Amino acid sequence: MNLPLYIARRYLLGKKSQNAINIISVISMLGVMVGTMALVIVLSVFNGFDSVVKSLMNAFDPDIEVSAAEGKTFVPGQAILKELRTLPGVQAVSEVVEENVLLLYGDKQHIAVIKGVDDSFTEVTGIDSMIYDGTMKLRDAARPYAVVGQGVAYSLRVGLNFVDPLFVYTIDRKARFSMANPEEAIRRDFIYPSGIFAIEQDFDSRYVIAPIEFVRELLSYDRECSFLEIKLVPGVQPKKVQEQISGILGEGFHVKNRQQQNELFYRVMKSEKWAIFLILTFILVIASFNIIGSLSMLIIDKKRDIRSLRNLGASNKLIKKIFLTEGWLISVVGSIGGLILGTLICWVQQRFGLIRLSGSGTFVIDAYPVRIEIIDILLIWLTVLLIGWIAARYPVRQISKKYLQRIEEDVIV
Repeated sequence: MNLPLYIARRYLLGKKSQNAINIISVISMLGVMVGTMALVIVLSVFNGFDSVVKSLMNAFDPDIEVSAAEGKTFVPGQAILKELRTLPGVQAVSEVVEENVLLLYGDKQHIAVIKGVDDSFTEVTGIDSMIYDGTMKLRDAARPYAVVGQGVAYSLRVGLNFVDPLFVYTIDRKARFSMANPEEAIRRDFIYPSGIFAIEQDFDSRYVIAPIEFVRELLSYDRECSFLEIKLVPGVQPKKVQEQISGILGEGFHVKNRQQQNELFYRVMKSEKWAIFLILTFILVIASFNIIGSLSMLIIDKKRDIRSLRNLGASNKLIKKIFLTEGWLISVVGSIGGLILGTLICWVQQRFGLIRLSGSGTFVIDAYPVRIEIIDILLIWLTVLLIGWIAARYPVRQISKKYLQRIEEDVIV
């Protein structure tokens, strides 16, 4: 039998001589429970938003992106492209050309990035599933078409009537600039918008997607590419395929996975999660001060029991361990209750979406997203237990030490 645990459990569940001690003990447990529950809910909602944002970005960003280490463009050889497309783990490879342009639609103007893509682009990304209006149509037998971001469409008041063209202006890289006739250094072409996509504000307000032939002609390119975007077979290890692609291309190229393409975003999201965790943990530390008060009063209340245990031969270490276990039990019971309640609330929200986002219809999702991660649950529980142990240790070391010394002096006398 674990004697300290047995006595501590009886102290926790038994009635004290002072009703205030019972009340403070219950408040201590409730404080730990609420703090634990808040940690579970807030981190799960944060994980949910993180998952939603990443899924939206993944609809636009490829699994692997290849770019030149120097310069804006490069010319991929046909042998290299064939080797990449037949590489185990690679599902599709798309050639992409990007450039900053000025857009003109009616009397509206907007600075954007035109992205020229080939026929494999829809295999590499999930852009076709993010069409807000119109269709994902880039070409037919008669003419090329463009798909514009929702932010670009709003800024230009773009309509999908196939009557008003979208004019695209860029600098002619082969022309010489002349102050006498500056328009000679500008190239212009037009294209009709066929659809509007809605992914994320940063993408929606910047990008216009067009056929790569149209963009190359506009920029006076032959076979140049800004990027090679690669789609991997589901289930393969991205790092392994990334290393193989780097080996094929050599040192003159950057080969980036999704996390490396958005390194700042992933770093900020991770930092925000840790900041939230630390803030809520600090609140939990404040709530744990009730444990100190509860144990302090319990030690005073049980002074006769302490004397009896000393007379029965109990050591100071055993007596301290009893009260330390008592304080720790408050954290254990409160943390388990908080984990169960927090997980249950998250499951209900995940299953039924009871708490809705304000402004329904303007977001990609209607309810607060929730994703429970086991690693978060374990981290929260260990953190709460550690805080509870530290909170229980302080009054046991300070108060019981002084009181036990007084008992020893009485015994000696």
